[in-house]
Amino acid sequence: MELEQLEKSVEANPDDPSLQFQLGLYLWDNGGDSEKAAERFVLSAKLNPDNADAFKYLGHYYSRVTLDHNRAAKCYQRAVLLNPNDSESGEALCDLLDRQGKEILEVAVCRDASEKSPKAFWAFCRLGYIQLHQKKWSEAVQSLQHAIRGYPTMSDLWEALGLAYQRLGMFTAAIKGYGRSIELDETKIFALVESANIFLMLGSFRKGVEVFEQALKISPQNISALYGLASGLLSWSKECIDLGAFGWAASLLEDARKATKASTELASNMSSIWKLHGDIQLTYARCFPWSGGTENSEFTLKTFNDSILSWRNICYSAALSAKSSYQRALHLAPWQANLYTDIAITCDLLSRLSNESETSSPWKLPEKMALGALLLECDNSEFWVALGCMSDNSALKLHALIRALHLDVSLAVAWAFMGQIFRESDEMKLAKQAFDCARSIDPTLALPWAGSADTYARESTSDEAFESCLRAAQISPLAEYQVVLAWLALLQGNISSPQIFACIDQAVQRTPDYPETHNLHGLVCEARHNYHTAIASYRLALAAMSVCPDNSVKSHAGKIYINLVRSLSKAGRFKESVKECANLKSKGLLDAGGLQIYAFSLWKIGENDSALSVVRELAGRISTMEKNSIAFPISFICSLLYCISGLDSVITSIQKMLKNFFQSSKISFIVSAIHSLDQSDRLQPIVASTRSYITSQEDIVAMHYLIALSKLLKTGAGEFLGYEKGIAHLRKALHMYPHSNLLRNLLGYILLAGEGTKEVCAASRCCIINVSECGNKEGLKSALEVIGGGSVACNVIGNTAPRFSFPTCHCQSLNAPVVVVELQRFLHQEPWNSDVRYLLILNLMQKAREQRFPRQLCSAIERLISVALSDEACSKEGEYQKFQLLLCASEISLQKGNLAESIDHARKASSLSLPPSYLFLAHLQLCRAYAAKGSTRNMQEEYRACLELRTDSNIGWICLKLIESQFDLEADANLLEMMSLQESPSQKNHSWKEWMAVYSLALGLVSFGKKDFSSAEEFLAQACSLGDSESCLLLCHGAVCMEVARQSNDSHFLSLAVTSLNKVQASSLTPLPIVYALLAQAHGSLGSKEKWKKNLRLEWFCWPPEMRPAEVYFQMHILARESENKPVTASGIENCQTPEKWVLRAIHTNPSCMRYWNVLDKLVQYPIS
Repeated sequence: MELEQLEKSVEANPDDPSLQFQLGLYLWDNGGDSEKAAERFVLSAKLNPDNADAFKYLGHYYSRVTLDHNRAAKCYQRAVLLNPNDSESGEALCDLLDRQGKEILEVAVCRDASEKSPKAFWAFCRLGYIQLHQKKWSEAVQSLQHAIRGYPTMSDLWEALGLAYQRLGMFTAAIKGYGRSIELDETKIFALVESANIFLMLGSFRKGVEVFEQALKISPQNISALYGLASGLLSWSKECIDLGAFGWAASLLEDARKATKASTELASNMSSIWKLHGDIQLTYARCFPWSGGTENSEFTLKTFNDSILSWRNICYSAALSAKSSYQRALHLAPWQANLYTDIAITCDLLSRLSNESETSSPWKLPEKMALGALLLECDNSEFWVALGCMSDNSALKLHALIRALHLDVSLAVAWAFMGQIFRESDEMKLAKQAFDCARSIDPTLALPWAGSADTYARESTSDEAFESCLRAAQISPLAEYQVVLAWLALLQGNISSPQIFACIDQAVQRTPDYPETHNLHGLVCEARHNYHTAIASYRLALAAMSVCPDNSVKSHAGKIYINLVRSLSKAGRFKESVKECANLKSKGLLDAGGLQIYAFSLWKIGENDSALSVVRELAGRISTMEKNSIAFPISFICSLLYCISGLDSVITSIQKMLKNFFQSSKISFIVSAIHSLDQSDRLQPIVASTRSYITSQEDIVAMHYLIALSKLLKTGAGEFLGYEKGIAHLRKALHMYPHSNLLRNLLGYILLAGEGTKEVCAASRCCIINVSECGNKEGLKSALEVIGGGSVACNVIGNTAPRFSFPTCHCQSLNAPVVVVELQRFLHQEPWNSDVRYLLILNLMQKAREQRFPRQLCSAIERLISVALSDEACSKEGEYQKFQLLLCASEISLQKGNLAESIDHARKASSLSLPPSYLFLAHLQLCRAYAAKGSTRNMQEEYRACLELRTDSNIGWICLKLIESQFDLEADANLLEMMSLQESPSQKNHSWKEWMAVYSLALGLVSFGKKDFSSAEEFLAQACSLGDSESCLLLCHGAVCMEVARQSNDSHFLSLAVTSLNKVQASSLTPLPIVYALLAQAHGSLGSKEKWKKNLRLEWFCWPPEMRPAEVYFQMHILARESENKPVTASGIENCQTPEKWVLRAIHTNPSCMRYWNVLDKLVQYPIS
């Protein structure tokens, strides 16, 4: 019907081009006669030559029906000329030209269309693809960017743009282009593979591996994706090896092996895949870690040998597989010279793993393969270096390296190996020059740094040697470098550092069959006080000697045995130590140091006679020792004699010693130490004669240290130390040596051990924190420990935030604010240091108490306590440290509301084996926990337990008194008698007054709680008389006097309050808040209006701006109202705002106070004129 209408319309208007086109289009689209449709298109084009659509369909007719491609191309060309935006015509024309091979004409058509219309996106797209094919990357980027504006969701365009960016080296832009293509179409394998390759090129191996795995999910048999995945895993594993993560690297390489195996099954004739498989297997053989370490509790010689054999077999089989893969690659590509070098390296590794040497032929297989590479590429300098490394002939080695340097004088690795040859031949000057050349050319090469370390060590410059070797180990974590680094650290006394521990732990994984590696691992663990691991390492070292091929190493078995017995002794396993020492003695391997350990262990297990027998044997060897090495054995003999036979026996032995023994500063210290214990001064002549040998400043300072300790012991009365004499001597010594941290730390420690708070404050000022010296020698206290202990003993020392509390103590410590920070810093350096962790916990507890136990800080303390309680060192140090940690955990749980946990921790603390005076505090904590829980019966039981245990801690009795009064417990004893604070001639000291003042304060607070204000005033007045102008006592007394005055209307108490409050501000370092407000109230009650105003203004300035309470603003409103009555004389702070605004600020600070709202209402209703 529609066809008939169109035909009639055309018959009626034969000259209408649009009707002719519509009729032709109907015939074309509805399967009519294509020739008739073409006739209509021709008529339409003749009638309207600018009708681009008519030419387009004519092009379709000629290209699809008559196959006249020339006419079709002309029609399409005419259509594009008339309408450049016609993508259908443009694409059809370009397809025709492409099939005819007319690429230049195709480019011309696209350029013409793109220049005529910026919306001819088809032209830009086609032009971009052609430019990519022509490798015109920059032009392609511009064309593709323009095309993307028209087709933003076309994934092919984004993929092509990413490729163009990649070829231009713009990798970040390329990744974005590929990423957009993948977002639009997740099946774009090319985009996935190329973006993954870019990630590998940029060093993002993890990301590259993830993208390759994504590609393989889409196409599991894609060779490019499998090859790329294996390459990425290999590169990622090498990164892990550089970090020392050998186990992780091995697991990555196992995945890489699976990928290459799948690749070889798909394409077994590609040499590159077999080469990659060989690289993976070779790397696996080099990095596979030994896992039968010190954590294996079931250690026997058989299990160790089996683990070593298993490890070697795995490495050997991997290397053998690598060799087979390289040979297969060489069979496929015999012109690849580098494959010969790879086979040479693999053969060399196989010979080392199998411990076999080729003796039948003068040429080893690695040398032959290296020569094979040179036959193909004789001008390759790296192949000459490989030959120099593989050869055992020194002349050939040198010739190969010289030839490599002739070809490339800037080849750093050749200079490095040449330096190694010179070093082995003891030509150290030439070696140093070669290593310096290598380092200057390539500072990232490890070998020249390691070689320089050896040259520095021979020149006795240990610091430079250590730094150079450390640099080598950081660049390349080879076991050889790490072992040497550990030895250098041992010589420097720095073997316990985290760097050395990490290095030697990695070396054990890579060379488990080398005894010296386990020996050094044991020394490192021993230096870190991890004795059980050290013992296991020494046993592994002894076991490794049975499998070590180097016989020269086995001569050091005696030293390893001595290390073992020393660690057994330090670990408290004295019976095992005695057994090992007896075995060594029977073999004749027990030297002087071993005899000392033997004697000490015998004494520890109670065999004193046997210990003395060993001591006599040791004394017999002293005469044969060198003069410089006799001090320590003599010191040990004296110490053990003192412990077994007493002081008289030691003095007698010293008096019998040869005079030439005393001609040493070290012997002088020994004699002086014994002399400090003798009240009769029998060694005074010998001590005086040995002092002349103390000449260095370090020894003089150490002797003053010892003299101070001697005065502490000798000048004390009964069980008390002579603190005054010791402190006096240290102060004199510090005048002579003010920079001696040793003397400062001792003075601080002695002051800290005193009874008064002033000494505690002074102790914190004595010491200077130096974290580098905090790893102190055994038995000595560091500055950090002294200051950390001081800040726990006096919470004011660490109080640096007035927003939490206002210190009333006169102590001002410059070091204290950084105590927690320094403790955290040192614990980060030595996380195994249990003493530092313990001090940090106590300081953080003090900080938490000051800040009202914030939840975040409490959680941090709980984590630290959990780590400390799980640490083995904590249990070895003694039960007291564990006791304190459990009490801290209980307090944190109590403050957080976890009453069950609090009670559990306190119960554990009360069950420890400690003196009753300590356990008193655990039961006191249980009293508090049961009180919070509301369990009166249990609280009463714990209260009675406290009374039975008793304590010498006065603050413990005072806390118990407060609990007794607060919960109305039945008092079974007079706490004052239990505190032993009654005045006596021997106790008329500052400490007695301080505790009596605190006790009176407690009684005053109890009376205050019972509303017995007159008794409270009497107790607090007594506390003030004993407290030596202590601000908090005076403040409490002043506040109670004002309450008594309010109740009794007696102005006498107001006068007492004014006196006490004035003393508060006079004795405080900084003006304390609240005090001036109370003074204002007291003066106002006494009728002194000016003093009332003055004190209110002073109260305003006492508060930090962010802490001012609402009442201060309200008092300012009262002052402002008074000033408005006298505007002429008004000049105070209260006049900066109106009374209404002061009240508004008070309401803003505390909107719940109805009193402020009532006053504001009155001010608004009846404003002051």
